[in-house]
Amino acid sequence: MKKKVNKVLIVVDFQNDFITGSLGSKEAESIVQTVVEKIKKCKVEGYQIYVTMDTHHENYKFTQEGKLLPVEHCKEGEEGWQLHPVVRELLADCPVYKKETFGSTNLALDVKSQNPDSIELIGLCTDICVVSNALLMKAFLPEVPISVDRNCCAGVTPEKHKAALETMASCQIKVV
Repeated sequence: MKKKVNKVLIVVDFQNDFITGSLGSKEAESIVQTVVEKIKKCKVEGYQIYVTMDTHHENYKFTQEGKLLPVEHCKEGEEGWQLHPVVRELLADCPVYKKETFGSTNLALDVKSQNPDSIELIGLCTDICVVSNALLMKAFLPEVPISVDRNCCAGVTPEKHKAALETMASCQIKVV
């Protein structure tokens, strides 16, 4: 039987392509230090930390996502796929979930097996992968308090970031 974990932090897709690369934004760049501080604080407080990484391959443009978002990004092994360097160092000892789409059901199942008291999500992009993973967590663990730190997330645009936060709040995910 696995050890009981009290608090979980999920760091969603904090990868170079979403910060300074092909899908980067000034909003994503502006939260780097806040994310670093949040991770450091959670490590000190004993959180179990999980990491997701958007992971694509040569066939990306032929996938449904690639047809609808024809911008190559997060190609496994390339610099844009790597986690932000400081975050990569901080999270070197944490489980990583490579995902070819927005949410990770494998992560949701593993977190569920830990029976946590609370789950918090941070990362990129609020309106795509953060909201997808938050809603998966809510579906798999409906009675566990789930939160998203608005200051440690950035969306494709500020408007989409705000809309995703509103969507999550409507689904009983606390936005802090």
